[in-house]
Amino acid sequence: MKLIMAIIKPFKLDEVREALGALEIQGLTVSEVKGFGRQKGQTEIYRGAEYQVNFLPKVKIEIVVASDMVERAIEAIQSAARTDKIGDGKIFVLDVEKSVRIRTGETDADAL
Repeated sequence: MKLIMAIIKPFKLDEVREALGALEIQGLTVSEVKGFGRQKGQTEIYRGAEYQVNFLPKVKIEIVVASDMVERAIEAIQSAARTDKIGDGKIFVLDVEKSVRIRTGETDADAL
């Protein structure tokens, strides 16, 4: 099993969710986060005053999938989240040693 973490632009969330749903990936955790990468924030103008935004709003998606689904899930996220502009985000893949469904006690792939 693998944990896929993706940091994407907030307005791309619905497209990514639909792309993952098409792969029949059922579980998804979403967090609203802030951060910056190479773009180092941006300058905004509000009521005539210019100010620097150091942390940009992003969405973090976390899914756990079977190892054989990883590449398809990455491709789905990447194609749905891409705008071809700086700040599109990143995808990280980590190993998951164990999972347990609290209600039934099912473990590992059965718990997904």
